[in-house]
Amino acid sequence: MKLSEIIKKDHIISELQSKDKKSVLDELAEAISQNDPYIDKNLLVRVLLEREQLGSTGIGDGVAIPHGKLPGVKRPIVSFGRSVKGLDFDSMDGQPAYLFFLLLAPENSSGVHLQVLTRIARILKSSAFRKELMNAGTKEDLYRIIIHSDEDFEQ
Repeated sequence: MKLSEIIKKDHIISELQSKDKKSVLDELAEAISQNDPYIDKNLLVRVLLEREQLGSTGIGDGVAIPHGKLPGVKRPIVSFGRSVKGLDFDSMDGQPAYLFFLLLAPENSSGVHLQVLTRIARILKSSAFRKELMNAGTKEDLYRIIIHSDEDFEQ
């Protein structure tokens, strides 16, 4: 499943205002719930926090991929946020996180959920991609970079 099918420009936050883990999850969930009103933002944040208790989704290299599943969600949805200053996300390498991809998946979607997580993690392995995201100016630039890198992943 391509990221272009599951992320919208309106799901992108070019400068997160959050200063901690809970507020960044809240901000990313808000980006989704504002554009997909059938999604309960508070329930989504609760699910994400429960997932974080199992182990941080801060994977290192300045990246976090919080994710969770909700009943009633029909397809995967992704939001993205960037914190130029970075924030503590209990990342595996102990460093601040700057780039956040939130993945919301249907409740009974193990295969698709893992497929999208893998896809996001693979494109984020590229230090050039991470640098491009950090240097982008606008939400439109971020969207273009994400979609272009995902298309390159296909090749």
